[in-house]
Amino acid sequence: MTGTVLQSEPLMRKKSGKVPTSKVRQTKLPYEVGDWFAVPLRANGRYAVGRIARVAPRGKIILCYFFGPPLDRVPKADELVGRSPKDAVLVARCGDLGLINGEWPIVGSSSWMPDQWKMPEFRRTESISGTAFIVTYKEDDPSREIDERKASPTFVAGLPENDLFGSGAVEIRLTKLFAHH
Repeated sequence: MTGTVLQSEPLMRKKSGKVPTSKVRQTKLPYEVGDWFAVPLRANGRYAVGRIARVAPRGKIILCYFFGPPLDRVPKADELVGRSPKDAVLVARCGDLGLINGEWPIVGSSSWMPDQWKMPEFRRTESISGTAFIVTYKEDDPSREIDERKASPTFVAGLPENDLFGSGAVEIRLTKLFAHH
C-alpha cells in the first residue's frame, strides 16, 4: 500500500487576468503502512521504535504503535521481527512531521499483517465531570472519528488516550516512559 498525498500546485494568473482552478497532483509519502521507524528520545541519544499501522488518506495523521526498551542506535528492520501490538508501550494517533522531515528515520518493513495491527478504540475523559467515553475511528483512517459513546471510567482505563500527538509530543512522552531505562 503506497501512501500518497494530494498537493495543490501554485495558482498562476492567466493572461486574461483570471486565476485558474487549482490543479491537484499526487506526491508519494516517504513512508507506508507497516513501516518501522526510529524515534529519537529527548535525552541520552537513544531511540524508541515505532510502527505505522494506519495512514489517513491524505497523510498527516497516522496511527502508530511504539516500543521499547530504548536502543543505542537506529535498528535494522530484521531486528524488529517478533514485536507485536500487545508489546507496545504507547499506541497513538500522531502527526507525520517527524517522518516527513527525516527526524524519525524509517528503517523498513517486515512481515506486515494489517489484521494483527487493528485500529484500537480510544478513551476520552472530560476533565471537569470525569465522564468517560469510548471513541472509535474508521478502521483505515485515523483522522475520521465515527463513534463516541459513554462508558465507565474503569472500562476505558486500559484504552489508549484519544489525543492527537505532534511528533515532538511523542518524543517527550516516550522519553518520560523510558526515563528509568
